[in-house]
Amino acid sequence: MTPLPTGESQPPIRFEDDRFFDYPAIRWSLSHLPELARTTIVKHRPGARSAWGAADASAQAALDAVSFTDMDGHERTWSASLADTYADGILVLHRGRCVYEKYFGALQSDRPHACFSITKSYVATLAASLVHEGALDDQARISHYLPELADTAFADASLREVMDMQVGIEYAENYADPKTDFWAYSRASGLRPYPSGDSGPRTIHEYLRGLKKAGDHGAAFAYKSVNTEVLAWIITRVCAESLSALLSRRIWSRIGCEGDANLVVDSEGTEMAGAGLSARLRDLARFGELMRCEGAWQSTQVIPAAVVADIRRGGDSGRFVHGGYKLLGGYSYRNMWWVSHNEFGLFEARGIHGQRLYIAPGAELVIARFASHPTAANSANDPISLPAFLALARHLA
Repeated sequence: MTPLPTGESQPPIRFEDDRFFDYPAIRWSLSHLPELARTTIVKHRPGARSAWGAADASAQAALDAVSFTDMDGHERTWSASLADTYADGILVLHRGRCVYEKYFGALQSDRPHACFSITKSYVATLAASLVHEGALDDQARISHYLPELADTAFADASLREVMDMQVGIEYAENYADPKTDFWAYSRASGLRPYPSGDSGPRTIHEYLRGLKKAGDHGAAFAYKSVNTEVLAWIITRVCAESLSALLSRRIWSRIGCEGDANLVVDSEGTEMAGAGLSARLRDLARFGELMRCEGAWQSTQVIPAAVVADIRRGGDSGRFVHGGYKLLGGYSYRNMWWVSHNEFGLFEARGIHGQRLYIAPGAELVIARFASHPTAANSANDPISLPAFLALARHLA
């Protein structure tokens, strides 16, 4: 139970009240999620830490002045866009060097911040690596790996269809209505509390066992977080390790991360793969740099180069248009990454309330941003964010 750090009289922020993602409480909560929800630890390796020097002040000032026109026709500067998109922290790497790093509000460089659906991109990159290594078959049916889901929507879906979000499920990814499926899933995952009298599923796996099929698999892109929970269930079973242990062993301990990360857990200790990760901004940027460099970190191949190449090629754009993302024209979706196919070969990891990992290989650029936008859906910040990031890419390129 903690007050907002504004100096003003504010009600306490408590998990059980389920108001911690409301504005302005969210500006504190996203940097303190392990103090509200149950979490486990993704361990880093202190002896392997690699640090960046501070960004040059004059170089930062030059970037602050970069101008662009947003999607609504308004002229803006890079600096002003940060406040307008409720940035909590932003870090820019160009050619592997930190050229911009700023923090706002409750976020500090040594504090993890909620990543939300950026978590998905970590999980699916692990899964794609396991497919590449032969430990998983992306053409196998989900029921082959999880007989517990034989009577659910996922029974006859392939692992590939799950990885690319092309599964027909009776489930709505609605962030604004507490009565919809996403909120029930969030409660089962431990991310939100149960209202009085709620009799819904109490764990992630219980929730997944209740999902029914709606439509054909493989016909269209349909963004639904529960796909990632199925994917995580499979990889943790095949590897006989928790998700936090896999992330630590295969990523966190190998790319010089500066601190531990956290994963929200349900009442059984199952880690939330669809939105549960909190990490430091610099460590998120490290993952982006790893992916920009085709999976290599300081001459060590951490993610197979073929996996990164497959992500960058993207998925089926024809199926993507059915997802209804009008601001993402020309995009596709592959291994839970958003692929733009633009002039810089941009691919992104995206999370609600403005979380973003923006990787533009053609501009040798990585942007990591944490934010606490009052509106969850990224359609609220994309009209500013997408032109701002592209303007920065063109300026640096």
